[in-house]
Amino acid sequence: MVRRVSSARRSDAVVKIAIQGEPGSNSHMATEQMLGKVSLVPCALSVEVFEKLARTHEADAAVLPVENSLHGAVADHSDLILQHGVIIVAELSLRIRHALMAAPGVSLADVRSVLSHPVALSQCRRFFARHPRIQAVPFYDTAGAVKHLMATREKDAAAIAAPHAAHVYGADILARDLEDDPLNFTRFFLLARPEDAERLRPAGAAVDKMSLAFDLRHQPGSLVEALRRLAAEGADLTRIESRPVPGKPWEYIFFVDLRLPEPAAADRILATLRPVCAHVTELGRYAAHSLSSPQVN
Repeated sequence: MVRRVSSARRSDAVVKIAIQGEPGSNSHMATEQMLGKVSLVPCALSVEVFEKLARTHEADAAVLPVENSLHGAVADHSDLILQHGVIIVAELSLRIRHALMAAPGVSLADVRSVLSHPVALSQCRRFFARHPRIQAVPFYDTAGAVKHLMATREKDAAAIAAPHAAHVYGADILARDLEDDPLNFTRFFLLARPEDAERLRPAGAAVDKMSLAFDLRHQPGSLVEALRRLAAEGADLTRIESRPVPGKPWEYIFFVDLRLPEPAAADRILATLRPVCAHVTELGRYAAHSLSSPQVN
């Protein structure tokens, strides 16, 4: 199950959470599943999320997508987590459902264009194949597309977004479950400033997962040796991704997620990696979220 931050652990009456996107987006849904009702700080861009969390402190925490089961990692989000020194305190895997919605009075027969985020549009190809008269129009955000249509009241346009967006903006749902693959999940991180990490960590969460970033010395077998040491500590490598180092052509940072055999293994893993890595940075320890949770059924 998803454990929420309990009210006893909050020092403020209202927790402000920065998200990329508008109310009604999948990020909004992930936030409510992890934290319950909070005050949203919507941001158009990822960099704005980190600006409001790490620099201006306009947000107490942030909820950000980091990986989709069909499209892979949101690459620059790993870079931004490392760059801004924030801490991962929880994760959530959210089942992604796409619905077609429009302003009241608009029917499917009226629709000639559909607005949504490019990734959402690409996950609904069968719908567009069945309706060749309808044009897919990229938009900056799924829920933002619904918000736009409700403001303009276009009579020949619709949007693809999570069903929750229809409730938020008062749109009518014309069709549900448009996604080509029902096993479509997006993984979200709950991020906090280091000084707030324990306050915002979900109550009762058992730490059994850790995220790290490390770069290696240029010598044969360095990555193999790092992975061997992780295996020797019983760590289950669930994700590995390499990202280029800005200003250092052809040098890379490895981002890894590990399932831990026990909480104490986290410190041993850091200690065993340091001798074979140029730098090791812990990004966070948290409870792994299982896809068997009730919210994905």
